[in-house]
Formats: sequence, structure tokens, C-alpha cells
Amino acid sequence: MSLFTLALIVAAVFGAAHLTYGRFLARHLELKQDRKTPACEVNDGVDFVPTGKRFLLAQHFSAIAAAGPIVGPILASLWFGWLPVLIWIVAGAVFFGAMHDFSSMVGSVRHKARSIVDIVGEQFGRRGYLAFLGFVWLSLLYVIIAFTDLTSSSFVDPELGGAVAASSMMYLVLGLGMGAVLKFSRVPLWAATLIFLPLVFLSIVLGPSVPLVIPSFGGLSPQQIWNYLLLLYCLVASVIPVWLLLQPRGYLGGFFLYAILAAGFIGLLLGGEQIQYPAFLGFTSEKGAPLFPILFVTVACGACSGFHGIVCSGTTSKQIAKETDCHAVGYGAMLLEGLVAFLALATVMVLAKGSALAGASPDRVYAEGLGNFVQHLGIPADFARAFTLLAFTTFIYDTLDVATRLARYIIQELTGWRGKWGSWAAVLISLAIPLACVSLKVTGPDGSVLPAWKVFWTLFGTSNQLLAALTLMTIAAWMARSGKAWVLAALPMAFILAMTLWSLFLMMKPLLTALAQGRFPSDAIGAAALVLTLLAFLLIAEAVRSLVPRLGREKIQGATGS
Repeated sequence: MSLFTLALIVAAVFGAAHLTYGRFLARHLELKQDRKTPACEVNDGVDFVPTGKRFLLAQHFSAIAAAGPIVGPILASLWFGWLPVLIWIVAGAVFFGAMHDFSSMVGSVRHKARSIVDIVGEQFGRRGYLAFLGFVWLSLLYVIIAFTDLTSSSFVDPELGGAVAASSMMYLVLGLGMGAVLKFSRVPLWAATLIFLPLVFLSIVLGPSVPLVIPSFGGLSPQQIWNYLLLLYCLVASVIPVWLLLQPRGYLGGFFLYAILAAGFIGLLLGGEQIQYPAFLGFTSEKGAPLFPILFVTVACGACSGFHGIVCSGTTSKQIAKETDCHAVGYGAMLLEGLVAFLALATVMVLAKGSALAGASPDRVYAEGLGNFVQHLGIPADFARAFTLLAFTTFIYDTLDVATRLARYIIQELTGWRGKWGSWAAVLISLAIPLACVSLKVTGPDGSVLPAWKVFWTLFGTSNQLLAALTLMTIAAWMARSGKAWVLAALPMAFILAMTLWSLFLMMKPLLTALAQGRFPSDAIGAAALVLTLLAFLLIAEAVRSLVPRLGREKIQGATGS
């Protein structure tokens, strides 16, 4: 089968899924267009802002489609071959990821746009709430750590890093400018789009002419300096009103990501490239990683992501203007992310098995591969690669500040801190651990320094998938109590839960073995995996304790007719 034919099949499956299974879920969730949403009820101009579904879809898509659907599929396909990755991307996005996103968004809207953490508290009690709160907060920190380091590595790329850094800074300034124009002038959205969207593409053209290169300073490498600057950006971006940066930047970024998605997909169809990489490399990678369960926690966001549930219930649900918009925004955005994952996978599929590029970093594989696809549209190769790398960092930018904002929400929910100083204190606490982690130097067995994103990627993917399973467990409980078809959430929850707990056990195994032998090794990944596992089992126990007696009472009441 040619890559052309395969791409058409994948696109057709996603389109059909949106029209069939998406609508099937919408009927079971009983969406109503005239039911007033929390965004319309509160409308505080800061977090609760009613937003049209087209604007919100672009913002939501750019917030959820970070580096995960690019890095994960590339790594997994290099390890196991492209076929198992393709199967999981398609099946996972349709039946697991999109269902997870859609249902968590609707569940939040029905609970006054409260986060999934608050819904856990309502369903499973105070202890379950605290366990889930800690789990989500730690998961968000892994997102910030991994994606900060991935972005900084793109900015110090010896060939295109300076250009991408310059274009990225211009992109952020344009987002601020558009937010201010929309807020303080009478310029309509369509006019602002016509002004600012071309300027985003102009920033890509200008980037190579004014490269932003940071030299080493005070013993710090350029990448370390970029890490600190990016965390400073997260600090500021997470406390300013959503209309000033998050919404306009996400809106512009959404169009930009649509453009790279369309250009890459059309270029793929026009290019006539042949599939060269092996479809299947075995059930164990060359480095000993087993396909089950590592495939599922590595692909992660390309098929299903617990982080999406936090975005759906943390920021997007506060902007849903009509309940029926959840179908397009929640289910549709995940299918778009599935297409992003397929394009990333395609950049590996066209490689020869012994290609030097197969050993490069995922952002380089993605930039080179997608740049080659885009060239078939008559776009110069250098511009195509810069365009693709900026798209890569755009994915991450939009997720970084959303993740930081959500971490701030959690600390404020836990402490009750309110107002400006409460926001600043919460975000400073949330960024302290990422700051420490990106400052560490971790060396591999050969003595080489490992990038922070690579150290934390497997843990990020595993915690992300486990977060999805726990979110689906919560949604299943809510659906059961609401008289809805709870099995639609319970079945994907059971599979993801099994894969992630299995993966966590593999990560804990060296630590547990050492402890059993009376040794106390320095194993941060194993210790983190142990903490996440304990939190997960605590939440599962609270769910069982809360649900079983209540469901039993309901069964008895139903039998007696009372």
C-alpha cells in the first residue's frame, strides 16, 4: 500500500468517526443547545469568557496538540515499526482519546465548568479528591519539564535554532497585540484575523534575517538560559487574563497549525513518497523495551491524553458558549491531533532503516520529513523546515502556559488562595520543581549528558495515560449516576489503566529490587513512578468505596420500586 492511499484512508476514518461515533456520544451525553453554560452564567472577562466554537476550536487544538503527538509516534515507530503505531493512533484517537476529551468537557460544563479534580471530589469524596489533586499536579509538572526542554533544544539547533527563536518571539508579541486590539477597539474578529494572521507568516520569513542567538553566560549554556526564560514566560502567561494572550495566541496558533497540517498532508499526497521503514520490528525494541505496554505510553497524546482532560475541564469548559459546541471542540480537536500524529509517523515511514536521520532527535526527524512534504507545494526547502520547526514550538508554547495556568488553579483550589497575590504565589510554587529539574545534569551509562525531556518522557507518557484512565473512571461514575451509558467510558478506562500500571511497574522494578536487597539507590524516576502508583491505587480504592455501596442501594431500590 502506498503512503498516498494510507493517508486517504486515515483521513476518511477520522472524518467518518466524527460524523458517526461522535454524534452517537453526543446523543448519549444529551447535549442541549439552549442549556445555559457556565461561561454565559459567570462571564467574568478573565477565565469565564463565552467564545464561538470556531475561535475556541483553534485555541483548544493548539493547547492540546503539543509535542506529544509528534515526539511519541516518532519514537515508538523507530522502536517497533510503523504498523502498531498506526493502529493505535487511529483506534486510540477514535474510541479512547476523542471520547475521553469529549466526555470530560461535557462533564465539566455540567458541573459549572469545575475541573476534573473537583468532579472527582464530588464523586469519590475528600480523600479521592486530594489523591487526584496531587496526581494531576505532578502530571502537569512533567509536562512543563519535558516541553520546556524540548522547546529550548529547538532554539539552540545549530542550523535553524536562532531563526525559530526569533520567529517564536514575534509570534508571542503578535498574540498580545491581537488580544489588546480585540479588547480595546471595535475591530471585529474577521478584520483582526486578516491583519494578524499574515503577520504570523511574515514572522517566519523574517526569522532567518534576525536570528535570536543567546550566548553562554555565567557558566550557563544557551539551552539552560532558554529554559529559564521559558519558565519566566510561563510564570507571566499563566496569571494574565485569557483574552490578552491565551485566546488570541491560541487562535492564531490554531490557524498556523491548520496550515502546517494541511500543507503537510497535501504535500504528502502530491509527493509520491514510498514507505521504506519496516512495518514491524518485533515485540521488543533493540534496547529491550517491550511493545506491551511501552507502545501505548510512548505514543501517548497521539492516541489518548490525560492532559487533554485537564485542559477540557480547566480552561476550555469555561469558554463553551453552547453545550452542543462540545462535539466539535472536544471530539473534533482530538481527531485533528490524530492527523498530526499520523503526519509525524509518516516522517518515519519514508525513511530507510539505516538512515542517519533515524537516529536524530524527534524534532529534527519531524522538521526534515514534513519539510520535504511541504516542498512539493513549491515552497523552498529552508523555509519549509523553518516553518515546520516553528509549528513544533508553537504546539509546545500553547501547552506550556496552559499547563502552568492549570497547575496554578490546582494550588489555589487546594489552599483557597484568591486574588492577585494568591495567583502569583500558586504559580511560583508550581514552577519551583520544573526549575530544579531543568537545572539538573543527568548522565547516561556512557557518561553523556541526557536532555531533560528524554529523562522524563517515559514517565510523562505513563502518568499522562494513567491520568486519562482515572479521568475516564470519574466520567464513568458520573455517567452511571446520571443514568447514562457508563460502559462507554469504562471500557477504554480498563484498557488504559492496565497498560499504564504495567508500565509503572516496569519503571519501579529496579528500585523495588534494590530496596528488597537493602540498598537505597538514587532513582528519581522509580521513586516518582512509585508515588504515582500509590496515588492511583488510593484513588481507585476511594472510587470502589464510594461507588459500590451506592450502586447496591440503587439496585435494591430499583428492585423494590421505591
